[in-house]
Amino acid sequence: VQLQASGGGLVQAGDSLRLSCAASGRTFSSYNMGWLRQVSAKERELVAAISWTGGSIFYADSAKGRFTISRDNAKNTVYLQMNTLKVDDTAVYYCAADRYSISDFSSWGQGTQVTVST
Repeated sequence: VQLQASGGGLVQAGDSLRLSCAASGRTFSSYNMGWLRQVSAKERELVAAISWTGGSIFYADSAKGRFTISRDNAKNTVYLQMNTLKVDDTAVYYCAADRYSISDFSSWGQGTQVTVST
């Protein structure tokens, strides 16, 4: 599966953004999907993930209550709605996919930069 992330940008603290990740291929609905973020050379952090059925969802503590992951299998797209953004949310955000795992992903899209200013 090939992934294309979009929706990043420069916003102020407290604002909202919605990231989208469009997937190619007819088997998107069978993939677990995740959003991860990376700041500079630091390790990528799993922010949110959703199982292929949508029945299992994971959020990092930093995302709970502010971020919502969702998927539209008819559109081959996964979303990350980010509300009440903080400066600490500044990072490159990547979408990722895997057939079997909801935390260890084998396919990655290019990143989209999110910058939150004060």
